[in-house]
Amino acid sequence: MENKNWNDEAKLILKSILADKNIKYHELAQALNEIGLEESHNSIASKISRGTFSFAFFLQCIYVLDINSHDLDF
Repeated sequence: MENKNWNDEAKLILKSILADKNIKYHELAQALNEIGLEESHNSIASKISRGTFSFAFFLQCIYVLDINSHDLDF
């Protein structure tokens, strides 16, 4: 079995989703704030750059980006 860096994989997937939707970090922060999460551009940039965000954060992101789990192809 291949030894993957799962943090890097998570980061690449979320960055790819944001790029496909042409969403910037500040726009993601605004959308997350609208559902009651306190996120800023800097907090999101930090989480994504580390790739150590929780699965719950990932689900919140795809929720506010209106992505169906069936649309995820990785």
